[in-house]
Amino acid sequence: MSAAEPSDPVEPQEAARLFEPLAGVSVLVALSGGADSVALLWLLWRWGGAGRLIAATVDHGLREGSHDEAVRAGAFAASLDVPHAILSWRGNKPETGIEAEARAARYALLEQHMAVEGAGWLVTAHTLDDQAETVLLRLAAGSGPSGLRGMRRLVKRSNGIMHLRPLLQVPKSRLVKVIQERGIPWSEDPMNADPAFARARLRRSMDVLAREGLTNKRLAILAQRMGRMDEAVEAAVDQAWARHVSGTGGDFRIAAEAFGLPEEITLRLLRRALASNEDILSLRLDRLEALAGALRDAFHEGASLVKTLAGMRVALTRNELRITPAPPRRPRSPS
Repeated sequence: MSAAEPSDPVEPQEAARLFEPLAGVSVLVALSGGADSVALLWLLWRWGGAGRLIAATVDHGLREGSHDEAVRAGAFAASLDVPHAILSWRGNKPETGIEAEARAARYALLEQHMAVEGAGWLVTAHTLDDQAETVLLRLAAGSGPSGLRGMRRLVKRSNGIMHLRPLLQVPKSRLVKVIQERGIPWSEDPMNADPAFARARLRRSMDVLAREGLTNKRLAILAQRMGRMDEAVEAAVDQAWARHVSGTGGDFRIAAEAFGLPEEITLRLLRRALASNEDILSLRLDRLEALAGALRDAFHEGASLVKTLAGMRVALTRNELRITPAPPRRPRSPS
């Protein structure tokens, strides 16, 4: 069978393969009302293999008309006899960093609703186009190999919910074709084209990049290759951790000889040990690299070194690196 063209709709056999992990389980579809999620819900409904299928739309309340779009999404779900809920993001909205805050609020609302409904699997309609944009955004932000693997197809969230992105290798154009052929309407979010947002600005440049060979497909392939590499490195880090690291609960000792390992292994050992402090999650990679470089230089010089980073004290001696919570800062005395 020849490979599907970018404009070919997703066919039943392909959908069954994409949805295989969902067989017999309780699934919540994040239904924004856009073409991607509308097509996803329709494909899941036609497949019929989930144990239970429900949908929810998050109304972020960031613009006029968002609630009407959520109502239309609910009407579409009802036409398929799929239970649907509108989840509203209430309270004050931040003036900066709205994309990240809205994303966090969206997942929090979806997960809360899943707990009420007893659904264990969250399914979102991220496409190959979304993956390509994510890779470019992370490249622009200076991400390393872990970031450049993009979004993962299947992840286990912190609360045990399984999050599947079954369409991550499917171009959006194929999903649009699915609903166009059946006359199913969808909503267009004007914020997707708003140059105030980084993803929208990047989206405007995609055609130019594609003409130079940097297509969505090639970016998605890059993400897959980075994922393979990342998994291989993590396996090596697992072995190095077992051999060189002791301790738990925010008090770790790393044998100094670990600084004779390849730099990427040492860097990831350091990050894992620091990760007991949540501040590390927002730490820029270049700051972690600077710390690892300073420690490596001190190790090769036979020198001791003490640093603090992300609320942790990092102390290198001749024999080991010890990582502990940094003491609280003393308040400044009034002048």
